[in-house]
Amino acid sequence: MNWEPDRLDDQKQLTEGDPAGMLRAVATSAAQVRTSHRAARETDLSALARDGRPRAVVVVGMGGSGLAGDILNVVCGPGAPLQIVTVRSYRLPGWVGATDLVIAVSYSGRTEETLAAATEAVRRGCRLLALGALDSPLHAIARQAGAPFVPVEGGGQPRTAVWALTTPLVVAAAELGLIEAGEEVFEGVAKRLEDIAHRCRPASESFINPGKSLAMEIAETVPMIWGSSPLAAIAAYRWSCQLNENGKYPAVWGEIPEVNHNQMAVFDGPLAGRDIFADESGRSLRLFVLRDVEEHPRVAKRRETSVRLAQDRDVPVTQILAEGTHPLERLATLIELGDYASTYLALGYGIDPNPVSAITELRARISQ
Repeated sequence: MNWEPDRLDDQKQLTEGDPAGMLRAVATSAAQVRTSHRAARETDLSALARDGRPRAVVVVGMGGSGLAGDILNVVCGPGAPLQIVTVRSYRLPGWVGATDLVIAVSYSGRTEETLAAATEAVRRGCRLLALGALDSPLHAIARQAGAPFVPVEGGGQPRTAVWALTTPLVVAAAELGLIEAGEEVFEGVAKRLEDIAHRCRPASESFINPGKSLAMEIAETVPMIWGSSPLAAIAAYRWSCQLNENGKYPAVWGEIPEVNHNQMAVFDGPLAGRDIFADESGRSLRLFVLRDVEEHPRVAKRRETSVRLAQDRDVPVTQILAEGTHPLERLATLIELGDYASTYLALGYGIDPNPVSAITELRARISQ
């Protein structure tokens, strides 16, 4: 499949190339925040703190549902008075017990790994909170355990519901006193997401549309995406996953300073720079640095030096700075741009961003 950037400003091709409406789904992010915030507030979460604060919070989920746990962890930050971990597996760690809170997250309510871990949590006597589709197997587990359940509206691809899944977790964290997150925080996040949706709308042309511009920078490169803080690194991970699923495109992600001890070596490899005299243009490396306002001083110095070293070796660099004050707001601005860029990348290659055929085939084979 050939990259054709002209497709991005052809409204007919954008519509025909996205029959399931992935661009529309990305644009619902603000509505997801508001709807899920309301659903979480209407759920009685008092039981989560009834016997005092839990020893740890364990979020179980796969894909976008697991990402919700990662987001919760970085939004609460290093000052959180307890451990917040994400489990992407069928089994809980051995140390998880009755004094811990397990939050089971599954968009469909049918994810087999999450159902197994939630069942195990009930058996161990853990506090449980569940998020997912109504009248699903996960809903049944919560109902049988007498645990609170926050309904999530379904219907699309799970990866399009990251804000529907994340918002109730942050509400629960506020209930436990782990973070300050009143209604104004969620409204601020929603407004940021609306602003990005407006700037990245399909009718906005490539030269002023940040989502399309990023797609054009990613195309025909091997993108290496680095975060300059734990928060920005979660956004980098999300970018990588969205490029994989929406664009069917490879990507590498990491966090500074860890990447300075391994990934940076590729600056001296065969994909660094581009041979302008080559008969055919091959894919070359491109560095994307997702920046956060809360950088460790030594990380800031490493970031600046890494960028200079990349440029010295003719590796092009794109830097994107998170916007906003609250950590959830800053993370939202980074994630939303990547969601749009990955979708436009797929459409520029003439690829439908919605289906994930290889993943679907895997599920079908292992269910036999």
